[in-house]
Amino acid sequence: MGEDSTSGRGRWLARLFPRTPDFYACLNAQCDLTVAAIEALVAYMRQPDDDTAKRVLELEKQGDALKATNMTTLHQAFATPIDREDIYRSIAAIDEILNYAKATVREMRALKLRPDEHTRAMAELMYRGASALQQGYASLAKDPLTAERHADAARKTERATERIYRRALRELFDVEHYHATLTPDQRRSAAALAVLADGVDASETSAIGSAVGFVLEILKRREVYRHMSNGADRVARAGEVLHDIVAKVA
Repeated sequence: MGEDSTSGRGRWLARLFPRTPDFYACLNAQCDLTVAAIEALVAYMRQPDDDTAKRVLELEKQGDALKATNMTTLHQAFATPIDREDIYRSIAAIDEILNYAKATVREMRALKLRPDEHTRAMAELMYRGASALQQGYASLAKDPLTAERHADAARKTERATERIYRRALRELFDVEHYHATLTPDQRRSAAALAVLADGVDASETSAIGSAVGFVLEILKRREVYRHMSNGADRVARAGEVLHDIVAKVA
């Protein structure tokens, strides 16, 4: 009777005061998945094949599922080890990085745009930032000051990305650079666009096709560059959230 009473009291207390979920582990799992996805994005920028693109999209899908699981765990938790709002912001901020990785790959596939040195450099910086976040959240529970250093490293990658973004735009609007770096695919596209000059003097047809191709290249690449710059902003935002948490707990 005594044992049954003790057992019943334990179950009652467990229902009244449920065990606090390990939110540090939840956030670490999200960071691990994000690093894997951005690593796949870097691989895509080096070798843009179908399998690598699918890898990025699949990891982003897994990230959505993990975000939903973590949000549900948070909503149902009786207590949290750090501020509930900060956990919510962390879950959302980390997931946003994945969203931009997916958007970048989808845009490049839809626009039939191959990676260049700028998209590769921005992807590598995004990976560096995601890795810093991974290390920062892994350090948060036991060594908040180390977590702060990693948060700062993540934020710095956004500034480095912005410099690459501006340089990429300068080159993008440089006609001479465009002609000097034309790929065979771009030359074929420009030739195909010459049909727009039907009825124009033959000596001008090639120039018109090239000009239209130049404008289209600007529009397409600028869209992708913008996505990647925004992705870097999300890395910095996640770093700011981590910084805010450290300021409260350190």
